Amino acid sequence: MTLSILYRGPLSSCNYACGYCPFAKRTESRAELDHDRACLERFTAWATARTADDLGVLFTPWGEALVRPWYQQALTTLTNLPHVRRAAIQTNLSCKLDWVEACDRDALALWCTFHPGEITRDRFVAKCVELRQRGVRFSVGVVGLKEHLAEIDALRAELPPEVYVWVNAYKRESSYYTPEMVAQLTTIDPHFPTNNRHHASLGEPCRAGNQVIAVDGDGTINRSTSSSGRSATCTPPASSRRCSTDRVRTTPAAATSATPTSTG
Repeated sequence: MTLSILYRGPLSSCNYACGYCPFAKRTESRAELDHDRACLERFTAWATARTADDLGVLFTPWGEALVRPWYQQALTTLTNLPHVRRAAIQTNLSCKLDWVEACDRDALALWCTFHPGEITRDRFVAKCVELRQRGVRFSVGVVGLKEHLAEIDALRAELPPEVYVWVNAYKRESSYYTPEMVAQLTTIDPHFPTNNRHHASLGEPCRAGNQVIAVDGDGTINRSTSSSGRSATCTPPASSRRCSTDRVRTTPAAATSATPTSTG
């Protein structure tokens, strides 16, 4: 089976204080961190055992994960598995980067987000230079807030052209951008106009739940990160399905179970 997995465990703390983020400067107890580590290690053990599959894993934590050594270890383990084609993570790049030397960098990828106000552009670009020197594949992105447009322009100018810079459209306010702002951001990220609108997906062709799944720390398998709480049975893999809001759960021993089961 060829499967792309979005993993998001219970981690919900961050060392940055971005105003738009509910996890800004949030801390967790030792017990909460230990629980997150146990969940991640269980998921990694499950992925390690799936030797007959072709897996791609993307970690999308609620907060910053790479300051936690167990995420560095998980990426090291996964990238060195022959049946894992790619293991990637979203990060603010605030961690040290020496751990990547133990990874298979042909399989490793970082989704690096720049947060003006939390780190200087010079320091962030220096981290990107270090990633290139260490042979790590990465992209760079930033939330497209109006007050950061000048920084976004400068960031694009300072990074090599082969490093993709994406702009995450701020859609919490309608008509947030002027046409001139949209044009400016599109010169940086050609896909910005696509990102800058809401897309109807219900009933559209979709691989979610068959070739793409979202997994949380308890082992719940959702068809996508935005699916609802309605449960359903699994369906056989198909090249294309219709998007739904259904979700399924694994058995309680999610990391050792090979087959998701219905909860209702």
